[in-house]
Amino acid sequence: MRAAVEVRTADEDDLWAVADMSAALGPEGANGATAEPARVREHLSVFVAAGGEVLVARSEHGVVGFLLARPLAPQLYSTTPSLYVDAILVAPQARRQGVGRALLAAALRTAVVHGAESVYCAPAPGAREMQRFLARVGFAPAAGHRVVPVSVLERWLAQEPGGGPTVVRRRDGGRRRRDQTRAAIEDLVARRRRAREAGLPTGPVDLRAFQEQRTAEHETPDGSPAEPTSHVS
Repeated sequence: MRAAVEVRTADEDDLWAVADMSAALGPEGANGATAEPARVREHLSVFVAAGGEVLVARSEHGVVGFLLARPLAPQLYSTTPSLYVDAILVAPQARRQGVGRALLAAALRTAVVHGAESVYCAPAPGAREMQRFLARVGFAPAAGHRVVPVSVLERWLAQEPGGGPTVVRRRDGGRRRRDQTRAAIEDLVARRRRAREAGLPTGPVDLRAFQEQRTAEHETPDGSPAEPTSHVS
């Protein structure tokens, strides 16, 4: 016989019970140890303050399960609101008694209130029983989440690129090249100015008339090339 289960929004006392259950049964942290209840309680307070909702399932034995949900506004690949279930956990002694179903029913009501058309859930890695439960309910794979601490990302971006070309920037290299180019242009302008003042051509020299004159000097009257003149005595 299933015990009667009531699902409601967590109050202050419920948050401590959720923190204790999460610290005892929740996924391990990055260092391989679960968080302390006081730290989990702090996280829950921040979660609620940011617009999240903590739903608890209570029986005659107290809190036997909880669900964390938060509504999401339309995003890049979704034009409608959705509900994201951050965590769902049922005490071992209360499993297979309809607690998870009751929590999801309450989450569904929250989704309807916010106009959500989809409910997302990301169970902890290795939570096979929860994965099977969600599959039975109708949850299907949607996307894979990856996470990186900000400090790790900062260190990776600050590293020197391996195997790539090394660019060495001289402190005054750019300025030196600009100065040389400016000096060359000023010298060219000055030389052309002096040539104009002296009456000399300043543009390109047309050598076609000179070449025709030289060709005529080396041709015989019948148009055949003239014999070259030896300058050796």
